[in-house]
Amino acid sequence: MTTDINMEKLQQDAVDIFHQGFACSESVIYAIKKNFELDMSDDAIAMSSGFPWGLGGGGCICGALAGATMCIGYFFGRKTPGDPKISRCFALTNEIHDYFKETCGGTCCRVLTRGMEKDSPERKAQCTKFVASTVKKTAEIILRELEKDQKADSHEEA
Repeated sequence: MTTDINMEKLQQDAVDIFHQGFACSESVIYAIKKNFELDMSDDAIAMSSGFPWGLGGGGCICGALAGATMCIGYFFGRKTPGDPKISRCFALTNEIHDYFKETCGGTCCRVLTRGMEKDSPERKAQCTKFVASTVKKTAEIILRELEKDQKADSHEEA
């Protein structure tokens, strides 16, 4: 894993793969995986394939936000019941949620894309902006929190 992330490259990777056919959730996970050089199975990308267009076309949560949530969970989620680190994961997920809602104007795909045809250039342009801003903010949160962990670990060793 690396934490030497070029944010412009990260965003470009997400946008490029989005324009090559991945949907919003898949694009966010792909770019985080690639740029952080994660030893993460491509199964994580596949697991996000049901999110686009608001949960398979249902119009609910934006897939970019869902993909971001999955990435935060990858780094800061729990693997056993009762693990107290779930509180941190919830706080970070709430942070990306609030950022997305404020920046993009909501979290619901059908609200964000109201009046736009599914494959229209207008919708693709808007969703491209959502993917780019969301992947960047997600990486910023991850980097900030990893730095906190590193500082805490170095204090414990001293």
